[in-house]
Amino acid sequence: MFTYIQESIEELKNNVSLPSKAEASNLMVVVAVFSILFALATWGVDSLLSKVIKLYFNNVLN
Repeated sequence: MFTYIQESIEELKNNVSLPSKAEASNLMVVVAVFSILFALATWGVDSLLSKVIKLYFNNVLN
């Protein structure tokens, strides 16, 4: 376990590079847009399924 942690730290020091501020900003906008789109899609499917379930149970109980 100690070797794994030591190698991980070494890899972070030598092989990982941070993006520039401009690139990080662009990536942040892309992530925000896709997160909002995914949330809206999830909300839409949830609303649709909720209505379908309500309709089904209203017809079964009546």
